Amino acid sequence: MVKPIPVGAAGPVKLKSTLVALASAALASACATPHAASSSPPPQAPPQSQGMVSAANPLAVEAGLKVLRAGGTAVDAAVAVQAVLGLVEPQSSGLGGGAFLTYYDARTKAVTAYNGRETAPMAATPQLFFGDDGKPLSRTAAVLSGRSTGVPGAVAMLHLAQKDHGKLAWKDLFGEAERLADQGFPAPNRMAAAASSRSPQASAPDAIAYFTKPDGTKIQPGDLVKNPAYAATVRKIAAEGPKAILEGEIAQAIVNRVREGDNPGAMTLEDLKAYRPQSGPALCRPYRVYIVCTPGAPSGGPAVLEGLGLLERTDVANHPNTAEGWYLFSQASRLMYADRDRYIADPDFVKVPVDGLLDRSYLDQRAKLIGPMAAASVTFGMPKGAPNHGADRTSEVSGTTHFVVVDRWGNVASMTTTVESIFGSGRMVHGFFLNNQLTDFSFSPTDRDGAPAANAVGPGKRPRSSMAPAIVLDRNKRFVAAVGSPGGPSILAYNLKALVGMLDWKMPVQDAIALPNLIAGSSFYAAEVDKFSPELRAGLEAKGVKLTAGFGAEGSGLHGVEVTPQGLRGGADPRREGVARAP
Repeated sequence: MVKPIPVGAAGPVKLKSTLVALASAALASACATPHAASSSPPPQAPPQSQGMVSAANPLAVEAGLKVLRAGGTAVDAAVAVQAVLGLVEPQSSGLGGGAFLTYYDARTKAVTAYNGRETAPMAATPQLFFGDDGKPLSRTAAVLSGRSTGVPGAVAMLHLAQKDHGKLAWKDLFGEAERLADQGFPAPNRMAAAASSRSPQASAPDAIAYFTKPDGTKIQPGDLVKNPAYAATVRKIAAEGPKAILEGEIAQAIVNRVREGDNPGAMTLEDLKAYRPQSGPALCRPYRVYIVCTPGAPSGGPAVLEGLGLLERTDVANHPNTAEGWYLFSQASRLMYADRDRYIADPDFVKVPVDGLLDRSYLDQRAKLIGPMAAASVTFGMPKGAPNHGADRTSEVSGTTHFVVVDRWGNVASMTTTVESIFGSGRMVHGFFLNNQLTDFSFSPTDRDGAPAANAVGPGKRPRSSMAPAIVLDRNKRFVAAVGSPGGPSILAYNLKALVGMLDWKMPVQDAIALPNLIAGSSFYAAEVDKFSPELRAGLEAKGVKLTAGFGAEGSGLHGVEVTPQGLRGGADPRREGVARAP
């Protein structure tokens, strides 16, 4: 566990006045008295902090700390962290992927959400993942095809956020990534394991070429890995910004690579050049004595907030890490997932009833479905404004990562970033892997009765995501905690678990992160079974909850930072190889 250090007052950080006004209004609305408010307000730490970074690899953490030591803000450090993660954790995120960022400005107390989700090419159709026979492609065929790659958005999103909130020069944020790529770095355990895994991307030609040593064997943990092409790419990004990969030579290489092989993609240079990240006030809702902020749709943020809203109508806070507490958690999770799978998609293309899903009366109604015994199955509800969407056919996986940065002024960056599957599509250009993010769309565009799936493919559309980087404030809009996780659709359960552990069960962030994982679907309960005591398992089974191993329950990568009376305290998921450290 990281030793607490003091958290400081805000320093000057740039923010567009319109976003300040909108975010302040959104948070003011969120400060209304919550349903069944309980618990005492969180403690506030003394001033004079140097910040903290929690991320999934120590080399990335050190890159962020160097920026903080140099006087950079949380978003300055986030740029450096992502640049190094893309090098040392390419199975999870990178320059060729996308991200969501939730950012807290300690001076204005505004929370802004940045959307760097990939977009589909303009030539994409709802039948993108159908073969010549008119039937959906297998998931493996789709992932490995050029059709799976969306226009990457992580770099453009970070550039926008850094322009709004950065203090250092953009060009000075990539030095550590460039140095490690040029001079080499010891292969992390997880990267080496992924390179030798049974994942189809690990057997793709580009991955084999990158991860095979001169003697013909795959890299092993600790082997020196160099990537001069990556070094050249980050030098170009440092000099030119996001147009370094969205225009010119690298953009042409992306287009060429996705158009090769079976089931080629239709991405064009115009698609890349036209990419624009989005930003605006975060989606914030009260939870007991707190305010929890996430990105809006198409992220998983609305679902996490719905899950919290359901749990607020229970006494889960009175049952820390007990069978009853986990039972309530599992039943709220089932309802959350049922609604999310039906309704969440890109709001620029379909109607997403976020207000209806988070409406007090709707949450009251849904929470009443949590009875003393688990129902055999659950289904979606009908919130106000619900459109006639069909059943979803989306299949997500867990090639993602999360990190949190707090700077000396108290600004906070909570960012979840991804290439979708392990090594994305398995295709590389200029030292980095391309994403397979478009397989986060529903493979079938309609239900059996012809009703359209909300998350069907569309030209220029962003696929639905489970990523939900969260920031927690008190009622005076002071920072309390930040947390997030990778894990495909399980992200929602991972984040919800950590928030319940910290906010309801009053656990330190590290202990909340280390709690066993439980993912509850309509008709299954996937869990880290061996981490639940026999007494907990028996208590859950008596209430109709039979835990089953697998289904990705072990795949979390939670990272977080919280405020204590002594200062900042960080947590890193023991299931990965990350750390939380202060400068």
